[in-house]
Amino acid sequence: MRSHFILTFILFFVWAAHPQEEPQEQKEINIVYGANFTKDEENYPGAAIFSKDTRQVEFEHQGARLWCDAAVFYQKENKLKAVGNILLKQGDSVQMRSKKIDYDGNTRLAKAREQVVLNNADMTLRTDTLYFDREKQEAYYNTSGTVIDSANTLTSEIGRYFMEIKKYQFLDSVHIKNPDYIVDSERLDYYTTSKNLYMYGPSTITGETYKMYCERGFYDTKIESGYGIQNTRIDYNNRIIEGDSLFFDKASEFASATNNIKVTDTLNNTVIKAHYGEVFKARDSVFATKRGVFIGLVEKDSMYIHGDTLMVTGKPEERILRAFRNSKFYKTDLSGKADSIHFEQRTGITQLITDPILWNMENQMTGDSIHLLNDMETDKLDSLKVLNNAFIISQDTIGKKGFNQAKGKDLFGKFIENELKLVDLIKNTEVIYYMYNDDQELIGINKTICSKIRMTLAESDIEDITFITDPDGDIFPEKDLPENSRKLKGFIWRGDERIRSKDDIFDEDDNNLVLPVIKGISNPIDIEAEEEQRSANEGDPINKIPPSNTQAIKPQQEGTDKKTSRSNEK
Repeated sequence: MRSHFILTFILFFVWAAHPQEEPQEQKEINIVYGANFTKDEENYPGAAIFSKDTRQVEFEHQGARLWCDAAVFYQKENKLKAVGNILLKQGDSVQMRSKKIDYDGNTRLAKAREQVVLNNADMTLRTDTLYFDREKQEAYYNTSGTVIDSANTLTSEIGRYFMEIKKYQFLDSVHIKNPDYIVDSERLDYYTTSKNLYMYGPSTITGETYKMYCERGFYDTKIESGYGIQNTRIDYNNRIIEGDSLFFDKASEFASATNNIKVTDTLNNTVIKAHYGEVFKARDSVFATKRGVFIGLVEKDSMYIHGDTLMVTGKPEERILRAFRNSKFYKTDLSGKADSIHFEQRTGITQLITDPILWNMENQMTGDSIHLLNDMETDKLDSLKVLNNAFIISQDTIGKKGFNQAKGKDLFGKFIENELKLVDLIKNTEVIYYMYNDDQELIGINKTICSKIRMTLAESDIEDITFITDPDGDIFPEKDLPENSRKLKGFIWRGDERIRSKDDIFDEDDNNLVLPVIKGISNPIDIEAEEEQRSANEGDPINKIPPSNTQAIKPQQEGTDKKTSRSNEK
């Protein structure tokens, strides 16, 4: 008896340690209304066949009801095949119509065929074949489909609908049609509640006044605002904006780009490159910084202009370029630098402002300000003005011993085929230049003062010089003119600063610039978390910037601060 008690105790202990599983929810498909009943063992062995009479056949299974004209029901396998005017309803929000359906009660998977229409809230999906997985609450198709909601009509070859989060995932030839825009993509996710798009692969959004391309991006279809990362581009009026990351907003007509950006003016054939830029479409303006460079075509030769900050404003035919702080420019036969550079398309005048210096061939020119003037008809470089404290220097190219120099209050020059050929110096002029005979033997050093001087140049050397009004000077043998008398007052040779290539316009800081890491290009983004955060920030204008693109858009605030300082500058 004691053994029996011990065995009973052990069995009770085992039962207590491993309690019986809860009985699983009933999975059998229930017949609510069978109407006409028949069997056909030859064609449908083991199946019950139901057909409608005055009302349709009806089934129920775990919260879903199905109506049809006829059904073949395999009760043992818990499966059915329904045909004719089928309606499947799940709860109050989901209903699906089709001509045929196969339903598996064990997996809760429905395969609907022929004129399938799925409705959920204010969304309608149409396709030829639809798989409805009630276990995962997902519906998917691979025979092309159309989704219509209150805002958009979407079509694709492959699609999947996640009912719980109300998200569509479209693949292959995705097309969205809206009265205000069109979207084409290889793949995108669409949230029916927020009307937000998340694009993957080559994608294009075409609006009334813009066209955007990206290979990874976001788009708010309600307000036509979004961002792109990875090979992004916006065609914005007469400008094309490209960059690693790009944000735009239709309402404010604003776009910004980050990292490896390029803004192309298609009307004026100019380009701005930088690592951060902003475009204000309504104001016809561009702001660029972080290794920014403006590239324009002058006489079939590219002109490169750099500054810590670049601004281009004005209508297409009246563009104004401003380069601020540590500005430089370069073209094949002309280069220079100043604190600021200002170019006005309407007048064809380029101004070098504050501590300017200009190099043409071997000629170095300095003054309080320097103006370059283009011929408005030919767009060729026409003339030069150096105002106040004008000084021109070129190294003696024959003897290599000294410097040819001329100075005066103002200098006026004339360019022929991009080369400075004629120079007029006025008021308190002084000259020192080395004179040679035909055998290139040094005759002497001319040192003269005068009221006005005209010089004719050839390949940077003084070919002819004319002293106008009361010249006073002489030609000194080299041995009779001391070294300290061979330089005019204020002489500073700055040959080591000369900009000899387009790369020289950038300083060490520009070349060592560390670019921000744009989230999403190399690492995947948790889209569900991003959409949840976006929905939480709905209505809060401060937090509307997409979380995944914070690095790319953050400089926008920095740029706004800079615009304030620039307006003070002006």
